[in-house]
Amino acid sequence: MKLEPFEMERMQSTWENRVAHNLSESGVHPMSGEDILTTPEDRAALLREPLVYIQSNGTEELRSAVARLHPGATAENVTVTNGTAEANFIAAWRLVEPGDEVVLILPNYMQLWGIVRAFGATVVPARLREETGWRLDGDELHRAVGPRTRLIAVCNPNNPTGAILSEAERKEIVAAAGRHGAWILADEVYRGAERDGRETTTLWGSYDRLLVTGGLSKAYGLPGLRLGWVVGPPSTAGELWGRKDYITISPGALSDRLARAALRPEVRARILGRTRGILAANYPVLEEWVGRRGDLFRLVPPRAGAIAYLRYTWRVNSTELVTRLREEQGVLIVPGDHFGMDGFLRVGFGNEPEDLRAGLQRIDAVLDRLPLPAA
Repeated sequence: MKLEPFEMERMQSTWENRVAHNLSESGVHPMSGEDILTTPEDRAALLREPLVYIQSNGTEELRSAVARLHPGATAENVTVTNGTAEANFIAAWRLVEPGDEVVLILPNYMQLWGIVRAFGATVVPARLREETGWRLDGDELHRAVGPRTRLIAVCNPNNPTGAILSEAERKEIVAAAGRHGAWILADEVYRGAERDGRETTTLWGSYDRLLVTGGLSKAYGLPGLRLGWVVGPPSTAGELWGRKDYITISPGALSDRLARAALRPEVRARILGRTRGILAANYPVLEEWVGRRGDLFRLVPPRAGAIAYLRYTWRVNSTELVTRLREEQGVLIVPGDHFGMDGFLRVGFGNEPEDLRAGLQRIDAVLDRLPLPAA
C-alpha cells in the first residue's frame, strides 16, 4: 500500500509548535484537565487512576456517554478510538476495497482522500459550491453516485468552510446512498461548535448503512486527549473494535476517564458554552480584518467551527503565500492547495484573542507588500 503525503497534517506537524502564531488550527484554544475536573476529589481520583490497558473499545461508561449524543444508540453501537482520525481510518479500512468508488463531498478534510486511494479505490467528487453559500451540488451528487459506489463520505459541519447541511441536503445524501446500497460515513467532529448555538442534527438514525465519527478535539477544545469514536450498527462496531487490535489497541486510561467527565451533561454544556463564547468573541475580529481588504477577500461566513475559508485575488499560489507567512512572520495558516483549491486560505480564529490579533497583524505585513491584482 502506497500512501501519498497528507500535506496539511505534515505541514502542521512540522511547524505548529514552532511558529509564533498558529492560526492553522480549526478548534478553539485548548482546555486543561483542571478545566474539566473542578473539584479536588475528582482531580485526586484522576491521579490515582491505574495506568492499565482499559477496555480496548472504550469503557462501557464512556461508550454509553457517546451513545447519548446519538438518539437511539447504545454502548453496543460505539467504538472509542484514539482521535477522530483513527475513527475515520478504521471505518474506511472496514468498508473500502480495491476497485470501489468513494464519493467524497468536497471540500473536505483530506484524510479520506489519501486513505481510500491507498486502498485502491477511486475518489469521485461531489461538491459544495461557494457561489451558493457552500450548498451541496445535488446534480453533481446524483451523477457521482452509481452502482460501483461503496461509500459516500461527508464532513458535517464542514471543514474547511464551516457550512452545515440542510435537512433537504441530508435527505438527498441518504437517498443517493439508498439507491445503490452504499454506506455513508459522516464525520461530525465539529458538531457542537455552531456560532448560533443550535447543535447540528446528527445523521445518526437516518439510514441503516451509516457510520458516524466524532471526537473531543474540535468542538470541545480537548485535542490532547486524542479521544474519538465511531457509532454504527452493533455488528459493524464489533468489526471496527477488531481492527483496533492491529493498531492502537485501546484508548489511554487517563483520556477515557477525562472524556467520561467531559461528557457528563452538565460539563458538556459548560464546555460547549465556552467554545461558542470564544467563537462569538473572536469571529468579529476576523470579520473586521477581512472587511478591511475589500474585494481582495471573499468570505462566506462559517456557521460552525473556528475556521474561515477565504478566497483571495492576489496573483500568488496559496502554498507559496503560506510559506512566506511562516518564514517571514512566524505565522501559520493553511493553503487552499491542501484542499485541492488554490486561491483560498483557511484561517483559524479559535485562539486567545491577543494571539489572533497579533497573528492577523503579521499576515498583514506580508499582504501589504503583495502587488495588487489587475483590475
